[in-house]
Amino acid sequence: MTRRRALFLDRDGVINVDHGYVSKIADFEFIDGIFDLCRFAASVDAPIVVVTNQAGIGRGFYTQDDFDALTRFMRARFIAEGAPLADVLFDPTHPDAAVSEHRRDSHDRKPNPGMLLKAAERYMLDLPHSAMIGDKQTDMLAARRAGVETRIWFGHEAEAAPGDETLRAQTMAQALRLLRAAFGEDAAPV
Repeated sequence: MTRRRALFLDRDGVINVDHGYVSKIADFEFIDGIFDLCRFAASVDAPIVVVTNQAGIGRGFYTQDDFDALTRFMRARFIAEGAPLADVLFDPTHPDAAVSEHRRDSHDRKPNPGMLLKAAERYMLDLPHSAMIGDKQTDMLAARRAGVETRIWFGHEAEAAPGDETLRAQTMAQALRLLRAAFGEDAAPV
């Protein structure tokens, strides 16, 4: 089977506005342009995979049932927008988690590459030719450690520079232009 490139997305700060531990549909505000970006990925047959740390579960701020309900809502909206998500992988762990079963280090928690590697195995993905869009340095590190060459740091986050090889986008329109360039100028239009 031929491996396919994929689009990896962080959730909070990329798909939705990061209001801090978002766990309710009423607080879930989609980022302008996210559906245009994802429709492009779908048009070039690139599976869209969400990889998200969800320490709020481990910290006891919300339950996995809350997360699952919000994920069903989010996935339904992506389907309605013509850009279905292939998968939503999450890691609820944190070294300081209040919930003891989630109090540990995990190979899946970004900046570790575990979620991306699992997706690559599950969906036969070509990681070097895939892309990751995230709003934190941990997203960029996880992608780099997984071998994803196109890494787009999204937003206005004032963190330390992620490295010369990381691209920057302050809007989804900019991220879309970078993604189109990475996936080839001859890629199908949105």
